[in-house]
Amino acid sequence: MLALSRLIDRFNEAVGRSVAWLVLAAVLISAGNAIVRKLFNTSSNAFLEIQWYLFSAVFLLAAGHTLLRREHVRIDVLSGRWSKRAQAWIDVFGLVFFLFPLVSVVIGLSWPLLTRACLSGEMSSNAGGLIRWPVIALLPLGFTLLGAQGLSELIKRVAFLRGWLPEPMHPAVDTASAESGRT
Repeated sequence: MLALSRLIDRFNEAVGRSVAWLVLAAVLISAGNAIVRKLFNTSSNAFLEIQWYLFSAVFLLAAGHTLLRREHVRIDVLSGRWSKRAQAWIDVFGLVFFLFPLVSVVIGLSWPLLTRACLSGEMSSNAGGLIRWPVIALLPLGFTLLGAQGLSELIKRVAFLRGWLPEPMHPAVDTASAESGRT
């Protein structure tokens, strides 16, 4: 299971690093659109829409990376006072009873939207707008990545509680060197 956790961690790390480049693309498109609008008094709805497509991609696809890096919203003011074992149990509880149900609901609700958008060829209602299925596909894809990272975090917390890993709550933990032969 720790091998699976490492694979998920590496994948979400790669996705997070790749998606960061979309921020630059969004900035360049936004700046280019603003310059064209000021110089030539024209604009394109496609440029405006691609900016929010890129923002959506960054936000949704990097959610698993954010969880991996432990940069998501936490209540450290309270949990920081508790032992590492208590913190691990809180994480297990949060993953099982909050994250996994949320991921399941969002994927379950967004899949029919994606299917309908693909089959109908749904387009933006704006003149010159973009097709919609790529941005709608970001919902189930992003939440799948988040759910997979949640599974990885659950594996690490359980391994810590069983004494197979050092503190998994610290971002610098390397599960490869700490695994000590158990999978």
